[in-house]
Amino acid sequence: MKAVVAALVVAVLAGPAAAQQLREAYSARISVADHYNSSGVPLDNAAAIIRQDRANFHEFGIRDAEDQSDAFFAIKANRARLEALLRAGRMDKFTASAIVRGTPLVYVEVYDNYIAVSAQR
Repeated sequence: MKAVVAALVVAVLAGPAAAQQLREAYSARISVADHYNSSGVPLDNAAAIIRQDRANFHEFGIRDAEDQSDAFFAIKANRARLEALLRAGRMDKFTASAIVRGTPLVYVEVYDNYIAVSAQR
């Protein structure tokens, strides 16, 4: 019985990490245009700015030279999930601050249930 419980605990702890495989990754320059939504309202958080970067890239054709394409956020419904994916994911304080205050080059990894974002230092 103890062996079964131990196996279940290991499976539960390892399951989500093992199931999460990298779907794709891309780099993008966060530009001044990405700091404003489609109505011209300033954005004040990193997730919204990243989402706007992808909307600008895929929907509005506003692209920076360093922007790479991605298939995942080309779908509008996936862009709508971006904030939730980031809440479930990873982004350090340096990256969040760099996005909100500047125009960093970011690297985004897309997994099934989360995203990981880092900025070039």
